[in-house]
Amino acid sequence: MPKHYRPPGKKKEGNAAKYMTRTQALKHLQVNLNLFRRLCIVKGVFPREPKKKIKGNHHTYYHVKDISFLQHEPLLEKFREIRTYQKKVTKAKAKKNEELARLLLTRQPTYKLDRLIRERYPTFVDALRDLDDCLTMVHLFAVLPATDRENLDVKRVHNCRRLSHEWQAYISRTHSLRKVFVSVKGIYYQAEVDGQKITWLTPHVLQQVMTNDVDFGVMLTFLEFYETLLAFVNFKMYHSVNVKYPPILDPQLEALAADLYALSRYIDASSKGLALKPQAIGSSNSESSANEESDLRLSQLQHQLPSNEPGALMHLVANEEVEDDEETKVCKKLFKGMKFFLSREVPRESLLFVIPSFGGVVSWEGEVAPFKEDDETITHQIVDKPSQGHLYLSREYIQPQWIYDCVNARIILPTENYMVGRIPPPHLSPFVDNEAEGYVPDYAETIKRLQAAARSEVLPLPDVGKDDLEHPQSLLAEGFMSRAEAAEAAERKKKMMVLEKQYHDELKMELKGVGTVDDDKVDDLDDRGQEEEEEKEEEPRLDDAANQTNDENADMGTVLMSRKKRKLYEAMKISQKRKKAGVERLKERKKKLEK
Repeated sequence: MPKHYRPPGKKKEGNAAKYMTRTQALKHLQVNLNLFRRLCIVKGVFPREPKKKIKGNHHTYYHVKDISFLQHEPLLEKFREIRTYQKKVTKAKAKKNEELARLLLTRQPTYKLDRLIRERYPTFVDALRDLDDCLTMVHLFAVLPATDRENLDVKRVHNCRRLSHEWQAYISRTHSLRKVFVSVKGIYYQAEVDGQKITWLTPHVLQQVMTNDVDFGVMLTFLEFYETLLAFVNFKMYHSVNVKYPPILDPQLEALAADLYALSRYIDASSKGLALKPQAIGSSNSESSANEESDLRLSQLQHQLPSNEPGALMHLVANEEVEDDEETKVCKKLFKGMKFFLSREVPRESLLFVIPSFGGVVSWEGEVAPFKEDDETITHQIVDKPSQGHLYLSREYIQPQWIYDCVNARIILPTENYMVGRIPPPHLSPFVDNEAEGYVPDYAETIKRLQAAARSEVLPLPDVGKDDLEHPQSLLAEGFMSRAEAAEAAERKKKMMVLEKQYHDELKMELKGVGTVDDDKVDDLDDRGQEEEEEKEEEPRLDDAANQTNDENADMGTVLMSRKKRKLYEAMKISQKRKKAGVERLKERKKKLEK
């Protein structure tokens, strides 16, 4: 037998030893596809892309270490136990033994994902970084209708609504909201918690339709994990401001809020010297003074409502005052001193979340509303229909877009363009960098000037550039330098212009093939008017030659690149061309609209 002989099939090397297909993973774990997907979702195991696919491109590959990670998961045995128990229930139902089936269902084994949350997110910041998809999923299922066809029960929907309301109550009370954008898909929000920017999407308040092209089984598995994650995050955030979690649900207040949850809680006796318990609104006169004081406190909490729906009571109290950063201070004072009233047709839940986040006081039409529509202290009424019944001269009637534009601009914008019945200005996305995109809308320029005026800054006129402001004569007129300094700066700038012209002329001569020239020859060329005219005629040809040289150098650079880098470079150039074409298209549309 040769010295280096190795029996076939005994040992694998390379990618064959590092990766396995999904079919091999199912056989290795002895589970079906649904259970395997469930395990991968809760454990955070995802497919990999090996450089060399042993079994072909039509397979899904997983790392061998990830599969071994799943094999030693205690939750795998719990899933198998539940599956075996469900077979007993099915067998009892098949034998029409309803009593035994009902008894077995009451004793069905359960499991928790708490250990997996601590395992996947060792620190609180790690959980915040992975919260974008979690919030989007929870807010989506909070508005979906409960249906037996997709195994989406009412308790699941109510739990999602509760978690989303608790999250928004904290964000609103701590003034952590930063950006809002209303799109066709829904409403985008961005908040900043512990230095982490969290962005999520909430659907519009419409009747949602359950489609058949979505695998709700996979989504419900993700939702199961996200519910546990968001509950942990809410628990941590509420305890960071000394608030007991979960908040207590008062069924009587819930009934008064028209099927919407009402949140209340006990206020820590050490912070207020009084422990409040949830009481029904409108208690009798025979109750004790403590209960009356409790009712009074609950009515006060309604006026400070930071939640996203009517009747939700949440008042976060901290024993120690935490110093806010500059942006939080600006957000807290944006709508300070303003009272808003919401009409029925506006997106009420969104506005009840946004307005208190920026220091405003808001009310609506309802039994438990903080104040009525006829309150004379109301400064703004948000309306989205042209016809109104009784108009109050002491307030302004504006469209909902004004709130979102003020939030994104961080200033109080003029209300003339947002009056009822007018076409409002374009709703600009705060998530788009106009400078990087290469196109700045006109209304963005208007907002920029309003922001500068609010900060008492001076911006240049539309046709005046930065160089014009830095001109010595301008600085002399503004009083930033003396006359002698201005003369010296003007002389220095003139010399720089001469040197730049000399350098430009030398480059032109090099492109002609003549070679470098000295200062005397450059002066002679400048003195000859005829040669200047010839140079002007030859400038287009020189520019073409320079462009051709640049193209040749670029081609030479791409030839020296590797294949992978060359493809990335070509894709980047295609992306830049598309962006440029999009900017030109926007400019053409703007010209057509102006005509």
